[in-house]
Amino acid sequence: MEIKEFSETFDNYLKDLNIKLNEEQIEKFYIYMNLLIDWNKKINLTAITKPEEIVLKHFVDCLTIANYVEENSKLIDVGTGAGFPGVPLKIYREDLKIVLADSLNKRLTFLNEVLNTLKLKNIETIHTRAEELGRNKKYREEFDIAVSRAVANLSTLSEYLIPFVKVGGKCICMKGADIDEELNNAKKAIEVLGGKILKKDIFKLPKSDLKRSVIIVEKVKKTSQKYPRKPGTPAKEPIK
Repeated sequence: MEIKEFSETFDNYLKDLNIKLNEEQIEKFYIYMNLLIDWNKKINLTAITKPEEIVLKHFVDCLTIANYVEENSKLIDVGTGAGFPGVPLKIYREDLKIVLADSLNKRLTFLNEVLNTLKLKNIETIHTRAEELGRNKKYREEFDIAVSRAVANLSTLSEYLIPFVKVGGKCICMKGADIDEELNNAKKAIEVLGGKILKKDIFKLPKSDLKRSVIIVEKVKKTSQKYPRKPGTPAKEPIK
């Protein structure tokens, strides 16, 4: 896909989100897409490889949460994978200070090339498990926002995210459409970890039938030092 077609395709989707990108931002997204396609031939980064699908299912999808993110927020993207949603948010919002955390070093090698190529500032990568980083004093309860996209069920995800957020901050959980049962099962975990469910938004991606949901959890009290538990435990034994 040439950059002109890419730009027109992207703009067409973003109109529905009331988002307008400038030429420099479009160019950065275009370079990012091509790096993703190229690197994906060497390491498994995404099952979505067609340019138009990358635009909608990755880039546009990530930007749907931009309005939930306050100006100058310090944000951690947990289980970032190929950089979603952290890198698209950073390209769109230079004001954000972002940490991209992932447990697979190969993905971070890719992301470091992306960040260097695009010359993005105030964004860093960390190779770690969420459970380990959440116990690190440098990162624990230090963020305005913790975000994650399609990483784990909500009970497990709460134990990954909530310890990173300062009281008064929030977690943004990007999920599929069928969220009610998962949300109900996660209420106890969210409460135990110091969170409160603020809102649930369900919507379709622009010009598609692809349903998405965003769960916003507010941090209302400090997280007990018992959490997060040792690596692997939140997934195997979610708080009930």
